[in-house]
Amino acid sequence: MLNETTPIADNNNPPSARLHDAWRQLRESEPNLRARDLAERLGVSEGELVASRCGGEGVVRLDGRWPELIRALPSLGRVMVLTRNDSCVHEKRGRFTHVEVGVVMGLVLDEAIDLRLFLRHWKHGFAVRELSHGRTLQSLQFFDGDGRAVHKVYLTGDSDPEAWRRLLDKHRAAGQSPRFETCAVPEPLPRLLRDEEVDIEALRAGWRAMNDGPHEFFALLRRHRVTRVQALRLVGEPFARPVANTAIRTVLTAAAASGLPIMVFVGSPGVVQIHTGPVHNIKTVGPWLNVLDAEFDLHLREDHIAQSWVVRKPTPEGPATSLELYDAQGGQIVQLFGKRKPGLPELEAWRRLVEGLAREEDGHA
Repeated sequence: MLNETTPIADNNNPPSARLHDAWRQLRESEPNLRARDLAERLGVSEGELVASRCGGEGVVRLDGRWPELIRALPSLGRVMVLTRNDSCVHEKRGRFTHVEVGVVMGLVLDEAIDLRLFLRHWKHGFAVRELSHGRTLQSLQFFDGDGRAVHKVYLTGDSDPEAWRRLLDKHRAAGQSPRFETCAVPEPLPRLLRDEEVDIEALRAGWRAMNDGPHEFFALLRRHRVTRVQALRLVGEPFARPVANTAIRTVLTAAAASGLPIMVFVGSPGVVQIHTGPVHNIKTVGPWLNVLDAEFDLHLREDHIAQSWVVRKPTPEGPATSLELYDAQGGQIVQLFGKRKPGLPELEAWRRLVEGLAREEDGHA
């Protein structure tokens, strides 16, 4: 395992080789650890750990032509896509259809796989082949400049192996170095204001003036130089109200019992991944609150929830009401809406469910 006494300059045993050896030893001693946990235990990023296996161990570095690669993903057939942050994992099974991608942004629009892509955060990509619990998994894995995973695409038993081979042949990088070149990740917001510096009335006026609140919200934050949680706290009711941190469990359980279709958004720096539809099998395992369905899995660390808010943003069809969860650093964990269609108001059953939370729960758990 790497430590402070390990020499950096050793041509016979470079840092990537030492990291590779440490990964192999830890994986053998604790085979149930996932890649992210292995990297954390070794004191490196997940991207750095994956890169250390280039040139062997089933890892191929990709050439960085992300728009072209993404346009080829429909050829793979049925896949599983995974997007996560520090507190929540979102997995969907389906096919890539209706792919629209430019140089810096992209969309995948389908009820099965529904993604918003921010390609400035796709700095490194790899094709990975690995054994997990007796199965061989093959995936595409993409990382930000600091080594944080932004998106993964896994083959399934219904994927096209020939299309996979063609994609790898076309996008294999000329160099297969195990080194991981880090770079700074751009800050999402300019210098933020303290509460006392914010023009709260102007912030509220800007909130009321939004025409399509869910899509205009980030621009509002930038304009007023506030964080998400800061904006919620400062605007207050009727736009935002804190609820207990058990709200997510209440909402998922109620939606599963009634069949109410919902939308579940989870984001990394480079992707927002969306589930639209019902949820069925809600199960708690230790600190994890899980949705374990045939086409959709969600794994949420309930102990990471520091704040929960019911939020209302204006749209042409009336308010869009969401349940939003945040961690101790103010990072958004997950966001839930009722299933929404353009031109139609949100589902009344969803509004009643979430407004019931706002009436019944008082403050943060």
